[in-house]
Amino acid sequence: MFDLLSKVTNDNIKGEYYLTDIVELAREAGGICRTVSCDEAQVMGINTRAQLANAEAAFQARTRSQVLASGVTMTAPETVYFSYDTEIETDAVIEPNVVFAPGVTVKSGARIRAFSHLEGAVVGAESVIGPFVRLRPGAELESNVKIGNFVEVKNTKMGAGAQASHLSYLGDGEIGAGANIGAGTIFCNYDGFLKHKTTVGKDAFIGSNSALVAPVAIGDGAFVGSGSVITKDVEANALAVARGRQMQKAGWATAFRDKMAEIKAARKKG
Repeated sequence: MFDLLSKVTNDNIKGEYYLTDIVELAREAGGICRTVSCDEAQVMGINTRAQLANAEAAFQARTRSQVLASGVTMTAPETVYFSYDTEIETDAVIEPNVVFAPGVTVKSGARIRAFSHLEGAVVGAESVIGPFVRLRPGAELESNVKIGNFVEVKNTKMGAGAQASHLSYLGDGEIGAGANIGAGTIFCNYDGFLKHKTTVGKDAFIGSNSALVAPVAIGDGAFVGSGSVITKDVEANALAVARGRQMQKAGWATAFRDKMAEIKAARKKG
């Protein structure tokens, strides 16, 4: 076939290459041509964007049927979009409005909740992802991992049972088994020129609204206090707190409101 393709020319009025010329070339070379029957959708021509959309719709419909037949549950299959290489194992559950970009594998028993976007990622068995989660290339989740709403994971490995339940960015990192990433945690992986790695040990606890400035390592079982900006490694089973000391001025709020009320009243008179 490839030898014949190399002989196809665009010597015609439109200056286009026609695959059907191979039949004539094969006959001239003494070859035998046969016909094969198939579904029309598998060989439809694409010359316009509308036809491309129709071909995509046919592919999605065919793939959804195959995925359902393989033992995967989809509550609204017409809203789920697959790539040519998407791999989903038996007994996984896919909720509505999920997009699988290229390079995604979902293991058995995992649940992908609504409005999630996955690309170049592996979701381990029995893990729960979403809703509203973005898994970017290099996201590798082992079994029983939980990724909650509005969490983005990129080039990060998460050990079995680790979780990041909401509102976090985890980029260029490694998270140990059983670790907990609190809401609002950010892996500060980019210094304006290079990307750096953040390592969180097994069973570590990262308090809410923490910023881990890479390169940095949090030891096994360590705790990071909420609101901390961590720039140095934290040893195993230690507590790290990095935030300004809280101050309190008694009666300040009352005095401030009284003063502002006076200013406001004076401006009205003026």
